[in-house]
Amino acid sequence: MSGDGTAIKVISVLGNDYSIKVPEGKDADLTASALLLKRLLAETKAQSPTLIGERLLVLTALKLCARQVELEQRHRQEIERIEGAVSARVADIAGLIRQA
Repeated sequence: MSGDGTAIKVISVLGNDYSIKVPEGKDADLTASALLLKRLLAETKAQSPTLIGERLLVLTALKLCARQVELEQRHRQEIERIEGAVSARVADIAGLIRQA
C-alpha cells in the first residue's frame, strides 16, 4: 500500500501482466473487471477464432463500449420515465392543495 491509499495489483490479460494502481477497498472491483474482460475475450475469440492480440482486444473493447452505450441509453430513459411520474404526482398534489 502506498501513502496515497492505493495498492499495486497485477492482472494478466492475454499472457501479459499489467500492474495497476487500485484505490483502497477496490481490489474486488478490479478482480471482477479482469474476470469479465477475460470472459468476454474468450467469447469474442470463440466467435472470431482468427483474431489475436490487439485486434481481439479492440473488438472486445468495442463490444464492451456498445454494452455501456446501451446501458446509458436505458438509464436515461428510466430517469425520464421516473421524472415524468414524479412530475405527474407533484401536479396531482398541487391540484389537491389548491382544492383544499
